[in-house]
Amino acid sequence: MNRRIAVLISGRGSNLQSIIGAAAAGQLNATVAVVVSNRPGAQGLARARDAGIDALFLNPKDHPDRDAYDRAIVDVLKARDVTLVCLAGFMRLVGPPLLEAFPQRILNIHPSLLPSFRGLDAQRQALEHGVRVTGATVHLVTSALDDGPIVVQAAAPVYDDDTVETLSARILIEEHRLYPEAIRLVLDGGWTVEGRRFVRR
Repeated sequence: MNRRIAVLISGRGSNLQSIIGAAAAGQLNATVAVVVSNRPGAQGLARARDAGIDALFLNPKDHPDRDAYDRAIVDVLKARDVTLVCLAGFMRLVGPPLLEAFPQRILNIHPSLLPSFRGLDAQRQALEHGVRVTGATVHLVTSALDDGPIVVQAAAPVYDDDTVETLSARILIEEHRLYPEAIRLVLDGGWTVEGRRFVRR
């Protein structure tokens, strides 16, 4: 497998920055070949361009439906010889065209210990449920929301005086450490999926 990755974003790109930084520091033997956003003003596009990375806004409104948009993303990634796709705050569901083009080669990071607190506002969900520990998860993407095989997880404590903002900041520290580790594991190979489990050989 080559080590060219794409990162799909919708916002500020803080996890994108952790990937860029890990690659630049030699902690991640991978090349970020392209960054794609579905939003024109995403701060992550500027982060990518500042790092000399190809960065594109693809407008969903230019395509008749979700599958057509996903096919346009696939065309961009294939043209750049990408082998692994990383979702980093990409606020769209991934459909069949992307899943079929990159089978078991799409990663997502989520701010909870999945399978707890899927979907939006995971940090708020954790606080409302009164859990004492939450965290971050990197998983392989499937057609179901936040439901794919778990590659790596890291825990973060929840304190009595936490707000969504303070808890989010603590989880983000774990996300920044975790995502490059997960990318490295997947690119290095020597793993398989057994049922729902990501198994390292």
